[in-house]
Amino acid sequence: MRKVWVAGGAAIGLGLSFVMLLVVGVYVVAGNLVNGVGGAGKALAKGSVPAAYQTLVQKWGNLCPAINPALLAAQLYQESGWDPDVVSHADARGIAQFIPGTWAAHGIDGDGDGDRDIWDPNDAIPSAASYDCELAKYVKDVPGDVTNNMLAAYNAGAYRVIKSGGVPAITETQNYVQRIRALEESFAAPVGRVDPSKQAAGAISYAQSKLGTLYLWGGNGTPEQGGRFDCSGLTKAAYESVGITLPRVANDQYNAGPHPARDELLPGDLVFFSDDLTNSRAIRHVGIYVGGGYMIDAPRTGAVIRFDPIDTPDYFGATRVTEDGAKALPTTV
Repeated sequence: MRKVWVAGGAAIGLGLSFVMLLVVGVYVVAGNLVNGVGGAGKALAKGSVPAAYQTLVQKWGNLCPAINPALLAAQLYQESGWDPDVVSHADARGIAQFIPGTWAAHGIDGDGDGDRDIWDPNDAIPSAASYDCELAKYVKDVPGDVTNNMLAAYNAGAYRVIKSGGVPAITETQNYVQRIRALEESFAAPVGRVDPSKQAAGAISYAQSKLGTLYLWGGNGTPEQGGRFDCSGLTKAAYESVGITLPRVANDQYNAGPHPARDELLPGDLVFFSDDLTNSRAIRHVGIYVGGGYMIDAPRTGAVIRFDPIDTPDYFGATRVTEDGAKALPTTV
């Protein structure tokens, strides 16, 4: 639920002509894609890593040339969703999801307190980075991208990568590499311009068609719910209408692509709001940007889907949704 910082009257009063201009504008933008570069860099995107782990990820993500902080963040998010207490069905444990046997061989005392604790992120995050770098050394002479080969070795074992001369033809392994590299873009501060979304206009059109619909907590727009939505239900349905499946929860939707700055927003970007501007896991509201400093959103119980301004004290940031980014998101977080 979003706090009401500004009276909604002016937003509701925006006319249909304004909507049509915005939608036409985004069709023009999407139809004239620039050659911008959205991608991974050494800097982490604002708030993409919970504040408790940001320093660790930034430091240990630069341990060797085969990894970077955004890549390490993508791995940790994929493995555990930043949950330091999670246990998988295969008995992988903690924030880095080490199996006890692998931990015994590769866990390190990252914080120098004299023990190696699989449950302690201060040991587990450094150990994940160290293990990645060990694997990169094993496959350094294998043809192809060393980071891709390292990730493949993490999933399938270094021997298979060496024997295959690169990422082996194993569907699970290939998908793992693709997911991590796509998620890497979500955790990296963009370097240069981020390409517009080709599906943005369709998502806006869908959201526009729901203007005036009464909010429903947990609403997905089903007939049983009277076609009503909450905030993330609306954004999920809007992008689903153009063939992109997003997670149900707003804070997971934040990881569905790179993060343009406020002055780089384009219609169709998802915009997010939080009481904690240092942690994307604390995001509690999302809308679809339409231009001119406004979004379409489902704001709260008792309100209808409407236009609201985005420049409020709780504005967290934005995501330019990509197909690859959405497909890479884990289903367990």
